[in-house]
Order: sequence, then structure tokens, then C-alpha cells
Amino acid sequence: MRPSAQLLMPLLAGLLHAAGVAWPFRFLMDYGQPQWSLQLLSMVLLAGALLGSSSARQAAWRAWVFTTVYLGCTFGWLFTAMHTYGGMPAPLAALAEWMLAGLLAVYFALAGGLWWRLARRGAFSGALLFGFLWMMAEMARGTWLTGFGWGAGGYAHVDGPLAFFAPWLGAYGITALAGFVGIAFTQALMGVMGRRAPGGVRPTGSAALLAALMLLIAPLLIPITWTQWTRDAGSFSVTLLQGGIAQNEKFEPFSGVPQALSWYQAQLLAASSDLVVAPETAVPLLPQDLPEGYWDRLSDGLRTNGHAAIFGIPLGDNQQGFTNSVIGFMPANAQLQRYDKHHLVPFGEFIPPLFRWFTNLMHIPLGDFNRGSLGQPSFAMQGQRLAVHICYEDLFGEELATRFIDPAKAPTALVNVSNLAWFGEGLAIHQHLSIARMRALEFGLPVLRATNTGATAIIAHSGAVQEQLPYGAAGVLHGNVQGRAGLTPFAWWAARWGLWPLWLMGLAALAFSAFAGRRPD
Repeated sequence: MRPSAQLLMPLLAGLLHAAGVAWPFRFLMDYGQPQWSLQLLSMVLLAGALLGSSSARQAAWRAWVFTTVYLGCTFGWLFTAMHTYGGMPAPLAALAEWMLAGLLAVYFALAGGLWWRLARRGAFSGALLFGFLWMMAEMARGTWLTGFGWGAGGYAHVDGPLAFFAPWLGAYGITALAGFVGIAFTQALMGVMGRRAPGGVRPTGSAALLAALMLLIAPLLIPITWTQWTRDAGSFSVTLLQGGIAQNEKFEPFSGVPQALSWYQAQLLAASSDLVVAPETAVPLLPQDLPEGYWDRLSDGLRTNGHAAIFGIPLGDNQQGFTNSVIGFMPANAQLQRYDKHHLVPFGEFIPPLFRWFTNLMHIPLGDFNRGSLGQPSFAMQGQRLAVHICYEDLFGEELATRFIDPAKAPTALVNVSNLAWFGEGLAIHQHLSIARMRALEFGLPVLRATNTGATAIIAHSGAVQEQLPYGAAGVLHGNVQGRAGLTPFAWWAARWGLWPLWLMGLAALAFSAFAGRRPD
């Protein structure tokens, strides 16, 4: 390819990758839905750009451009949060979003440059190394410096053939497989064309191409019964609440607050299902700040009704500190069950030093929260164990996995309560739904999502969305859920070792390429 075309390839590939994670247009395909084929195509184009690089520096630069574009487009909803609801001037909000994308892209630049230097032993080992390096870059982005792995490539594959590997390898493992497939197809294409990469990376590789094809085809041929790692643990009825309160009113004392208190109280008490779930900060005030008699009416009514209820509420005081929490009323348990959010959002729930001005600008009450412990107990209800978590905590599958260390106490369903009203009705809602679907695939469990503005949904253990409310408006979703018992391979090893098995595989591939039979430049 001409040099000008090779320069455009990372840009085009980054756009395709973002579209693969969540389709951004309201035509041709379903808006916001993941498109696994586009994600793989983006990896093929990126591979072409890297294989066409004449130096490690050029490869690193092209990987950085690709990732900056992909993340910048994927994080577009941050602009809405900072500008529309935070009041930040539009140019500054756009600059902040793209600076974040550019900084996170450094991980991938290092991976691209390092791969160019080391991938010389053969097509198969080169493709394998690329998959592991790309996976480690995604894990670094998703775990280091509080972690922000939103929009990782693996989430594009909740509906594709690579979803078969989610119960084994998790989302990051799927990212490695997608990188391997992209490089293998590009190398095969270069072999057919009789081309050789400038850096000496061998373009031919029938073994790599065959392995890539098997990854895509084999899952389609395996009977679905072979993929069932969990078993039926009984069914229960559920009611999920979506208040539809705009973010610019949610914490306003004369609009959003009384609206939330009135609507959620009425719906929590009126529900007749086994379980009713309201979203994050459905009750937006501390218990001591609620109107007189409100808490007594709510708690007495829930205990009288006899059904289980879960809802979000801030807890604490000036002496003990505050937590972003969930309260559970369970019929068989006189004591309230409680979950405190563990993985806090930087700037929203804790404030790094010297950044108090940012939280003040965003008008977020209670900017500093205490952190809950990791692996808190599940909520017990009618023989079910509900693993409650708050908002983007479901982005961290390795942290949710800590609740599976004891199979006898392992969750039978996941419950997520969220408030994505900060981000409008754009792609963030759809991206978050794909994240929840990936967790269902990884753990083989149903996922219940109660949100303020969407996506409120019931997700089956297969990752399919069973029922879902429309975005934005207030609504009540009724459905039946099948709890699941048992552990997937991912749940078993991630509960014990977190992401270390993936890190060790990646580091082993890196060491093998660096020291075993490496040819001189």
C-alpha cells in the first residue's frame, strides 16, 4: 500500500473498532449494538498498518493513533457529562475527553512498538504474541491507576462466535483471541499477495490462519449443552424500577428529590413480585435527612408486604464518612442487608489530591466516599444469593469473581443498580448493557439491572436480553428470573487468582519471543 494509505489505516481502523463496540448510527444496524465483525475488521486493518511499519517507532505511533481514535469515539458520552451536566465549556470538555483517550492509548503504543521488534520468529508465534500484548495493554488500562477498561474490544463479541470463550477466558481473553485472528488474517492476505513486511515479520502462516478460522467456526458447531457450566437453582419473580429522573434535577431539593422519594416509595410498596429492585441512589438523601416519617413508612410497608426489596441510598455521617450503598429488605431476615460500593469512580466518588475544583464544577454531592470491602456477602432471598454491585463495578469481572471463592456461597444471580443519567441517552447506556451481558456470559448467571434512565433489563445466563424498558422515561419492568448454581472456569480461576493467569500467559509469550531463537534485526 502507498504510504498515505498506510497512514489512514490506523484512523479508519480506530473508527471501525469504536463502531464495533457500539454502532453509533441509527441506520443500517441497530443503534448502540455491538458488531463483532467490525471489531475483527478493525484488527485486520490495524495489523496491516503495523505490518507495514518500517520501524518500531512508526508501529508504536500507528497503534497510538488507532487507540486514541477508538477510545475518543467510545468515550464520547464523557463530553455530555462534563459539558451538559457539569457546565464545563465545550472546548475544554472535548479536550479533556481526548486527552484521556490519548493518555490511555500509550499502553497500546508500547504494545505495538514492542510487537514490531519481537514478532520475527514466525507467523503463528507473531500472531499469538500480538494477541497477548494487546490483551495486556487492555488489562493495564482496565486495572492500573484505578482502572478504566470501558469499551474494551472483548465487549464487541457478546453476540459473536468468540462469546463461546467468555466462560473460559473472560472479556480480556476474548480481546487476545480477536487480536490473534486479526493478525492471522492479515498475514495470510500478505502471503497471498506475495508481500513481506518491512520489519521482517513473516507474512505467511497457514497454521495461524487455520487456528483463526477454527476459533470462529468451532463454537458454531459445538452443541449448546456443552457450554452450560451452571444449573437451574430455581426461579423467582422480579420487578425492576426506572425512575427516569433527569440528572440536572436528580439532586435538586424542589424537583428531582421529592419526585424520587414519592415515586420510588409508591412503586416499592406496590410491587407484588418476590423481589423489587430500585436503582443507585433511588433514595437520594441520607436517612437522617429524609422527611419526617418517610423511612418508617417505607421500612414498615416493605416488611408488611413480605417481598424482598433492594434500593440504592447514600449512608453515613460527617464523623464516620459516607458510602454509596444498597439496602436490602429480605422477608426471612429481620436485619437489613447492606452493600457498600467498593470500586469508586475517580472525581465522582473520591477526589484525587488537588482536584476538588472538578467535583465542585460537576455539582456532585458527597464527593468523597468510603470504600466498601472486596467480596462482600450476597443478599440471601428464597434460596437465592444475589451479588449486588453498583454502576460501573460490573466493568471489573475479576473483582466480582471474588464472591465465588466459596462455591457453597457463590451467587446465583447478579444485581446491578446504576445511574447513567449523567451521560444522556447516547451510547454509554448501550455500552454498559454489553458489559453486563459479558458478565452474564463469564459467570453463567442472570443479571438484573435497575437504572435511573436505562438500560433497565433482565439478562439471561446466556447473555441474551430477556426484557428491557425503553430508555429515558419512567417505567416498571416485570419478569421471571432463573437463578443458576455452579461455577464457570472463569469464575473458578478468577476468584482465586484474579487476572494473574492472563498476565502470566502474556508475559510468558513475551519472554519466549524475546529470548527463544530470536533472529537479529
